[in-house]
Amino acid sequence: MAAESDILSTEISGLDSLEARRVEPRRPVRAAWTATWPKLAAVAVVVGVWQSVAWLRIRPSYVLPDPATVLGALGELFSEPDFLQALGVTVQRGAAGFGVAIVIGTLLGIAVSRSSILRRTFGSLITGLQSMPSIAWFPFAILIFKLSEGAIMFVVVLGAAPAIANGLITGVDHIPPLLLRAGRVLGARGLSAYRHVILPAAFPEYLAGMKQGWAFAWRSLMAGELLVIIESRPSIGAKLQFARDLSDAPGLLALMIIVLLIGMVVDGLFFGTLERSLRNRRGLNDAR
Repeated sequence: MAAESDILSTEISGLDSLEARRVEPRRPVRAAWTATWPKLAAVAVVVGVWQSVAWLRIRPSYVLPDPATVLGALGELFSEPDFLQALGVTVQRGAAGFGVAIVIGTLLGIAVSRSSILRRTFGSLITGLQSMPSIAWFPFAILIFKLSEGAIMFVVVLGAAPAIANGLITGVDHIPPLLLRAGRVLGARGLSAYRHVILPAAFPEYLAGMKQGWAFAWRSLMAGELLVIIESRPSIGAKLQFARDLSDAPGLLALMIIVLLIGMVVDGLFFGTLERSLRNRRGLNDAR
């Protein structure tokens, strides 16, 4: 059985390689500059607009500080004794909640896509859960788990898992029948079909569902940390709340930049790497 599985994997990967374009290697410096300059240009545009608004004095400087002031506050954050601990707590919560959501969402998506009864029973419910604002779950979560880690994790998982499940279900629904028949001809049946044909074919939509699930998880986590403040567990959300209570606009905006940067790093390093690998495997990368 193992030998047949290896043969099937080799044959399918061989079919994929027929569609792959030959991508010429780039020089490291040129490749780094090509990947970096659009992001730098976007940052320059945002900072320029921000500085222009600050110069117009639409709001007082203590409400809307200029970029230089916020940059100074951003540097001061790293000198605070508990900032790195707060950053670690927030990242740990996000990674743990998203990891649990991937497991639950994947299992739920596979089960619903395989069973027409489960699809009729839970399909619309999953979509309803996905569209429900995460903040609406917090009163219920706090009622059950009190002001604890459990309340935050409950809402993070509940916010992300339906999007992941829906992405996988959509991907399975849009697999061309010809591909399924080709898999059966090559001997892919049962779990082997899911491993070698169905899940790889559904992976683009599944990946899109995971990206959306991460966005929901990150938003839910920030809302949870604003509402559920645990004294022994400093977090970015708790610091946001304290900065608002103290009317510390530079510190508040600096923390918001940290939240934005974490989301961008996760998207670029984790999801960006997966997307580039997927496009390269399917011959969708060009040599520009």
